[in-house]
Amino acid sequence: MSSSQKARILVVDDEPDLTLVIKYGLESAGYLVDAFNNPEQALSHFKPDYYDLMLFDVRMPKINGFQLYREIRKIDSKTKVCFMTAFDIYLKEFEKIFPSYDIKCFIKKPIKIKDLQAMVKGQLENNPESPT
Repeated sequence: MSSSQKARILVVDDEPDLTLVIKYGLESAGYLVDAFNNPEQALSHFKPDYYDLMLFDVRMPKINGFQLYREIRKIDSKTKVCFMTAFDIYLKEFEKIFPSYDIKCFIKKPIKIKDLQAMVKGQLENNPESPT
């Protein structure tokens, strides 16, 4: 991605108000954001090699964030992903349960937009901040 090119971010969360706040918060930082409240709809609209980063809520009906990640990985194995959750995530426990998943980014909700913007910037620059 060149410095003049805006990063594309996919946000999927089943809470419309939260999705809207995240979308506007990231757009105000200069990112191009596609947001979905329905993971099935997000999956049907997904394009490989299009997004620079994906933000998925962990707990969603029908398809949870981990299932969505698994399905998208079949289409695009390169795009970075961060999982969002209101529950405590312990990276070591996650790695034990999902050893083949190379995921280093968990976002604890609620999160301030400024902190989310900093975390997204870190992920996009390949210099991720410590998982929260």
